[in-house]
Amino acid sequence: MQWTLIIPLKSLARAKSRLSDTAADGLRPSLALAFAQDTVAAALASPAVGDVAVVTGDELAGRELATLGARIVADEPGGGLNAALAHAAAVVRAASPACPVAALNADLPALRPFELARVLDAAAEFPRAFLADAATIGTTLLAATPGRELLPAFGPRSRARHHDSGARELLLDAVDSVRQDVDTGADLRAALALGVGPRTAAVAARLLIPGQ
Repeated sequence: MQWTLIIPLKSLARAKSRLSDTAADGLRPSLALAFAQDTVAAALASPAVGDVAVVTGDELAGRELATLGARIVADEPGGGLNAALAHAAAVVRAASPACPVAALNADLPALRPFELARVLDAAAEFPRAFLADAATIGTTLLAATPGRELLPAFGPRSRARHHDSGARELLLDAVDSVRQDVDTGADLRAALALGVGPRTAAVAARLLIPGQ
């Protein structure tokens, strides 16, 4: 099964505010863009992925991610993360009604294509499925097979919210790169330990991160 991934990305100027203890204001937009670039590049290299649609209102991010091969969907609703995902899913399925879709976080700089494929292959067994993040509180991936609505419920404690919505939690080991999103300095150190993509590595080299 070939999936279409929907990757949401907020304005770079507002992204990654919780990294303020690790990255200065001037570097956080570059870091957020690098995360998204490495995430998109790894996703497009996954054998389970046929297409990547990035939903964003940020012009710079849209241009840069389009050069990697992503389709850009304008964040027309402007109503937050879940509204953006629902809008993008509707756009994708208007063109390909029978395609399976999955929402994937944009801040997975250590993402490995074959680990992502393993998660998506497991998700194909259920109408809707999700993968919890490394902290086991949030969600990094939410999938819906053909004919099923995505029904995103990202935000605080989204693991519980997606479980309560009827999505099946994927209890997989050895997929750390798909779980390790980056919101804090500790998250970034964990991602660096896994091995990040080249764009994140280049920006992170400009940071002074204790524990490296």
